[in-house]
Amino acid sequence: MLPKNILLLQAQDIGLWELLTGPWHWAFSGFMITLVLFLLVWMGKSFGVSSSFKDLCNLAGAGKKVPYFDFDIKEEYWRLSFVAGGLIGGFLAFHFMQSPNPVDISVETRNYLATLGMSYPESDLSGQGFVPTEIFNFSSLKGILLALIGGVLVGFGTRYGKGCTSGHAITGLAHLQLPSLITVIGFFIGGLIMTHFILPYLIVL
Repeated sequence: MLPKNILLLQAQDIGLWELLTGPWHWAFSGFMITLVLFLLVWMGKSFGVSSSFKDLCNLAGAGKKVPYFDFDIKEEYWRLSFVAGGLIGGFLAFHFMQSPNPVDISVETRNYLATLGMSYPESDLSGQGFVPTEIFNFSSLKGILLALIGGVLVGFGTRYGKGCTSGHAITGLAHLQLPSLITVIGFFIGGLIMTHFILPYLIVL
């Protein structure tokens, strides 16, 4: 059973708009992901966002030259609709339904961000997020190069690993797939290496 203070059970104490724009309990997200996965499995579909790039290549005509992209795109309309809905939902949530409060993270994490030169929650309230904008932006050559290199690594990794985080960590683990478990372990190892060994050096470049 979901925690008693979960979002839906708070509706009786606050208005609808405050409910939508206020902080949501983390368990609600987990519940919705589980529901989506259940529906996709029931319909015989495999959840994964990175496959939408393959669909976009098909729409662009890549299937005429590369057999990998030659398939019936009608079978993938549901995935493209899902990705489009995610983009639209994210845009609406950020611009019209954003909580006025910063994300509630632990004191230890805040202290660690401070050692990296990230002032939180001031950076979050000002729209800068959790990373320094002097690195992750499109107004400098370094920011553009980091975005391009990151995009290449993500694209290569998802194709080489035959799936992204959503495909392996959600669908793969739900189906008890050993390759997905190994891949997810790699995700966490890579994230730890990036956070503790690579990011501090990128900041001072």
